[in-house]
Amino acid sequence: MTLKIYFLRHGQTAYSITGGYCGTIENDPGLTPEGILMAEAFAKAYCDLPWKAAFVSPLHRTIQTATPFCETVGLEMQLRDGLREVSYGCWEGLHPTIVNQEFHDEYVYWLTNPAWTAPPNGERAIDIARRSSSVIQEIQERYSDGNVLIVSHKATIRIMICCLLGIDVGRYRDRLAMPVAAVSIVEMAAKGPRFHVIGDRSHLSEYLRSLPCT
Repeated sequence: MTLKIYFLRHGQTAYSITGGYCGTIENDPGLTPEGILMAEAFAKAYCDLPWKAAFVSPLHRTIQTATPFCETVGLEMQLRDGLREVSYGCWEGLHPTIVNQEFHDEYVYWLTNPAWTAPPNGERAIDIARRSSSVIQEIQERYSDGNVLIVSHKATIRIMICCLLGIDVGRYRDRLAMPVAAVSIVEMAAKGPRFHVIGDRSHLSEYLRSLPCT
């Protein structure tokens, strides 16, 4: 048996509906009622697998997402700062249209090269790649086989997947979609990471899958 890592994006929040930038925003948002249903649906669909551990971003929305699962399977959350969402700095809480108006030049440059460019007072994709990779390394060192869950965020999960697949992290926004409550599964095989699933939402009801999200 090999090690399998399950990446779960948190459930719906108000910002995932509007598309506003919500990284490490000071007013850390929780899940909507629908987001809670998404978290419960994941727990119900995946609780019967034999789990080794759950590593969770310490933000409110990820903790809420992981709670039904951890309570069902009897695992303690292992909170890791490396799994936090990208910090959008001065753009936190703003919609992209407002950012484009008020920070146009910086915004265009960031869209062109997010790997090495940060929003004002924010983080670059390469910074997220470095801090999140330490969590992946920790998991590999501690668990040689079995199933491990990571509950994190849209950009952070896409950056981690890019690193594992050998995709330029500067293209994470262009190459991978990651809607709310989506599951991605990677097997840490002998010859390197082998992806089985990316961005799956089949555990959600048709209603929950139909909800608008970014």
